[in-house]
Amino acid sequence: MTVAARPFVIAGRRIAPGEPAFVVAEAGVNHNGDPALARALIDAAADSGADAVKFQTFRASAVVTGTAPKAAYQVEATGGGESQGKMLTRLELPPDTLRPLQAHAGTRRLVFFSAPFDEASADALGALGVPMFKVPSGEITNLPLLRHIATKGKPIILSTGMSTLDEVDAALAAIRNVAHLPVALLHCVSAYPAPPGDVNLRAMDTLGERFGCPVGLSDHTLGMEVALAAVARGATIVEKHLTLDKTLAGPDHRASLEPGEMAALVRGIRVVEAALGNGEKRPMPSELDTRRVARKSLVAARPIRAGERLVKDAVAIKRPGTGVSPAELEQALGRRVRRDLAADDVIDWTALE
Repeated sequence: MTVAARPFVIAGRRIAPGEPAFVVAEAGVNHNGDPALARALIDAAADSGADAVKFQTFRASAVVTGTAPKAAYQVEATGGGESQGKMLTRLELPPDTLRPLQAHAGTRRLVFFSAPFDEASADALGALGVPMFKVPSGEITNLPLLRHIATKGKPIILSTGMSTLDEVDAALAAIRNVAHLPVALLHCVSAYPAPPGDVNLRAMDTLGERFGCPVGLSDHTLGMEVALAAVARGATIVEKHLTLDKTLAGPDHRASLEPGEMAALVRGIRVVEAALGNGEKRPMPSELDTRRVARKSLVAARPIRAGERLVKDAVAIKRPGTGVSPAELEQALGRRVRRDLAADDVIDWTALE
């Protein structure tokens, strides 16, 4: 199913090819259930220059069975002595903390949003008036939840980790059957950390061509290189996990950026965007002095008297490039010289009839 693109505008920012990438600092569950730590993550996101801060909103009892195992990366990070449900219970943010966190993000000029993992959490976020919803990769086949989120009438960012094109197609159909909302797709590899060799950035092109939506990257690789490459390939959104300290207890800290790294990523993204330019090949203002020095001109190979016709053996080609270009040698030859020229004098057009 090809879906016609709709403008995706958040807080006055248009998310589309050719626009600056919308950088999301994914606080996720790196607050470890502590509202004070969540507030500090908002400050770190703002200080980094990110455009938005994103959390995860869920009730563990509604998301996971009591006996569900942890993923291998979660066991590595948090140990195997408890169930996934117990781990997630510790990582819940109390519902009454969301509005103060949203208000604090507003004072820091950050867009605040979250990924709901169940319908009641989506309702809580809807009551907050969040400007958009994020569907995490694990919920892309949870079509009842997608339909419920679509009833909120807000733009949706849909992560596509672990999914096929047919599953993305079905998810978009579920949303569109409820409301024709702006949707952006995030290519994603749901491994923590993700091996760069698995990232397959060209899949962003496939998603964009197939579905006609703005496309970006939810990046779980270590470091910044892959995210920067995604921007160079046209990512409209870049999402990257943020932590205050990679050594903190919790499942996602190890695959996150610390505040200084997040700031470096945002700076790098803006440099890459500036370097992309508009595609027109032309001399740039910063090159003009070098062009004057590095290019060559016709110069007198020997003294030339006024009135002489310019002949080939009287001409040399040397720097600087302030005179007649060597490319115009044939047009210059045969013309009379207007004034005496000493050896090595640059020949400009005013010296020739």
